[in-house]
Amino acid sequence: MFLVAIASVLFAGTATAAPLIAKFIDDVEVSEIVPGADALGELRTDIPVYETRRGGEVSGYIFLTSDFVTTTGYSGKPIHVVMGVDRQGRITGVKLVKHSEPIVLIGIPESAIRAVTEKYAGLDLVAEAQSGGSGHDLDIVSGATVTIMVIDDSIVRAGLQVARRLGLGGLEPPMAQSGPVRQLMRPDSGEIVPSDWQQLSGDGSIRTLQLDIGQVNKAFEEAGDARAIKRPERGAADETFINMQLALVSVQEIGRTLLGADEHANLESWLKEGEHAILVLGRGKYSFKGSGYVRGGIFDRIQLIQRDNSVRFFDRMHRRLGRLAPADAPTFSELDLFKIPAGSGFDPAEPFRLQLLVQRAVGAIEKSFITFDLGYRAPDRYLENIQQSASAEAGDGATEAAPVSDLDALSHLWKRIWWQKRIEVAVLIAAIGILTGVFFFQMQMTRNERFVYWFRIAFLTFTLVVLGWYANAQLSVVNVLAFLNAAMTDFSWSAFLMDPLIFILWFSVAASLLFWGRGVFCGWLCPFGALQELTNKIARYFRVPQITVPWGLHERLWPIKYMIFLGLFGLSLYSLEMAERYAEIEPFKTAIILKFQRAWPFVLFVVVLLAAGLFIERFYCRYLCPLGAALSIPARLRMFDWLKRYRECGNPCQRCSNECMVQAIHPDGNINPNECHQCLHCQVLYQSKTKCPVVIKLHAKRARNLKAAGIDPGPAPSPQLVEAANTALTKPETGLGQNRR
Repeated sequence: MFLVAIASVLFAGTATAAPLIAKFIDDVEVSEIVPGADALGELRTDIPVYETRRGGEVSGYIFLTSDFVTTTGYSGKPIHVVMGVDRQGRITGVKLVKHSEPIVLIGIPESAIRAVTEKYAGLDLVAEAQSGGSGHDLDIVSGATVTIMVIDDSIVRAGLQVARRLGLGGLEPPMAQSGPVRQLMRPDSGEIVPSDWQQLSGDGSIRTLQLDIGQVNKAFEEAGDARAIKRPERGAADETFINMQLALVSVQEIGRTLLGADEHANLESWLKEGEHAILVLGRGKYSFKGSGYVRGGIFDRIQLIQRDNSVRFFDRMHRRLGRLAPADAPTFSELDLFKIPAGSGFDPAEPFRLQLLVQRAVGAIEKSFITFDLGYRAPDRYLENIQQSASAEAGDGATEAAPVSDLDALSHLWKRIWWQKRIEVAVLIAAIGILTGVFFFQMQMTRNERFVYWFRIAFLTFTLVVLGWYANAQLSVVNVLAFLNAAMTDFSWSAFLMDPLIFILWFSVAASLLFWGRGVFCGWLCPFGALQELTNKIARYFRVPQITVPWGLHERLWPIKYMIFLGLFGLSLYSLEMAERYAEIEPFKTAIILKFQRAWPFVLFVVVLLAAGLFIERFYCRYLCPLGAALSIPARLRMFDWLKRYRECGNPCQRCSNECMVQAIHPDGNINPNECHQCLHCQVLYQSKTKCPVVIKLHAKRARNLKAAGIDPGPAPSPQLVEAANTALTKPETGLGQNRR
């Protein structure tokens, strides 16, 4: 039960049938969202919208974007925006009410984001419906491209849904089609016969967006941004800027032709019921992928749009393709498969478009943006009439499939994510397995000091580079606060399993707390802890003087982290969002997740902590880390004391105490498990025949006994070493006990 409680830390959200707007309506002024409104009506029963009134008459409508469309941002959490529309279908006001975007929260002023959202007031949704949702300019805030694009998309798509369902501005509500409804033709039982590139290009199975440098420069000129016009794309006007091609490869013939039999089989195993996939090809000077998917796992230069729905692609929805199967296919520098989720509302039988965002630097960090559309419609030969198919199968007793719920989609999604990240999962499990073996056989592993030293250096480097900077698998006190805040709610294991590396780490932490305490994570698996220790070792190599904090002061400083944790916990009971902001005392996001790509105050804070760690090893871990404090509390339930000690340890020998990297060993020789980082250095000393006074004396005594018995004792401690050991055991402040590693 304890294991489940620890593991559930990561999930703080619950499924609810109640409209989210009811939770946020009190956070806005009615007149702020719908100017001139003097009263707020009841929440409608047919649609999650509040009516606003002016003089008793309906003047507009207020709703939350997240009630209508997916608003998942850079952080992986929804961006909640309250907006209003009037009866003519115009947006009257917009307010950002809640988000978890790390860049917006701390890297970019909140005012910059709010200024962008306020500009949507006055946007005509009727015109947007006529233009397919692209009838307005996208005002991007540099450094927050993904966040702004998600906000823009959610405002326009949610607004169009509400306007259509309420018939605002003359827009027609969505109605069932009167004619035959079409769907992708189901494959025959026989073998699929692939065609070739030329045939697919000729019949529209492959669609192309061709832009040359002259077209792009002209588009920026027409956009009117003087800064962008002054920085035209270099090159000949007819030089290819991007050649982007699109194909719906979930169509059997298209997929088999372009991918080949083996890759097509892999695609079918990747896609689940109701999912589709597109193949996007690119060549030229401009990449349709960009670098956002490397930093944050999201492709910020493309999005799929169909009617009022849009799909933005994340790394878990992406696969690279090595080559195209047709012999007559041209060459491309980018070949990528993108999965369209089952719950996205995508209909492959209807037209859709892939929107390309083109950016141009207009300053040191500022950029200007324009968009281009690549339209697509599946050729008629791949489509069939649903009504005809249904009537043909009427005698077979077939029933209509139930729609896939959000929870079902999550359940399938986490399994696909685990499969997609199977290599990273295998590497992490192997690393944890190796570390577990080290701890179970620690006496055998710590016999050789040189081996332990270099093994630790290698493992900490793996933790920092692979777990931290590559995989972003950094645990945080925010996870703990979220669990405590949601302890009285129902947990969704499907949502919890969405991040396999974090899940595995928390599971390993839960297990290690029972066996060894919190030191296994803090000492070996925390990327920021690894960063501190590695930088301190570099400092020692360059002979940076080390500061030994007096025990009395050290003993009074380590409770600070417990007070910080308790303060954050108390604050989370009032407001989890506020607690998350103050949890910025953790430098993990800056140093590990965002890799120092933040505003200078946050970078300076991390630099100060790392600088302190050059002189006092693991300074932050010792005195300030609230996550370490949070893990220390359940760590008191550990079942074993694995670290071996002699009765002379601490009385009188102080060797281990002097060399403990975090001063977790009391002067009396007892190890404080709440502070110990399980570095195993004390176990190396416990067996050392050249450093531990107790072992030196025992070794010398054994050598004398063997020699007296006429047996060759082999190498024995020198008289000087024995004398130093005797001194250390009688006067611990001198001799061996004074050395530092």
